[in-house]
Amino acid sequence: MSYFTHHTAVIDEGCQIGAGTKVWHFSHIMQNAILGENCNIGQNVVVSPEVILGKNVKVQNNVSIYTGVICDDDVFLGPSMVFTNITNPRSAIIRRDSYEKTKVGKGASIGANATIVCGNDIGSYALIGAGAVVTKHVQPYALVVGNPAKQIGWVSEYGHRLEFINGLAECPESRQQYSLKDNQVKKIVNEEN
Repeated sequence: MSYFTHHTAVIDEGCQIGAGTKVWHFSHIMQNAILGENCNIGQNVVVSPEVILGKNVKVQNNVSIYTGVICDDDVFLGPSMVFTNITNPRSAIIRRDSYEKTKVGKGASIGANATIVCGNDIGSYALIGAGAVVTKHVQPYALVVGNPAKQIGWVSEYGHRLEFINGLAECPESRQQYSLKDNQVKKIVNEEN
């Protein structure tokens, strides 16, 4: 095997796990789940059938990732956060054919105990605050908090809050520059000749 699993983890047949990935104590990777290279799956995590995790996805302890979720590369899922996959669940009514999709964009981070209501996509590099309940789509680079989650600002690819002046901002750590126009953030790419 090119990946590591703790002896208490359960790995169902038919799932795909990339090289360098680690699956820790009491976690369950269900059939037809796809985990990319260099992922880290913490303790007591459930990855349901047909979930797709890109490369370098970090899943902290006690996270539930249900069928319909797709996470791009470099996503961070904080401790005890959860996704849903049915908007109107009922115990006596089977809705396995009605699972809704949720996509988490590259580099996005979802804080501890947050809930992502199904059908709401999280944009690339967005930052979802701890305990937030996401009930609508989140734009790339958006910073959202609360219940229901509301956008309170923008963040860089490094996760720092961006302060825009005349539509421009700079990340204090990386010195990457960003523009804000028509309520959308874009990283400014400087091409050197």
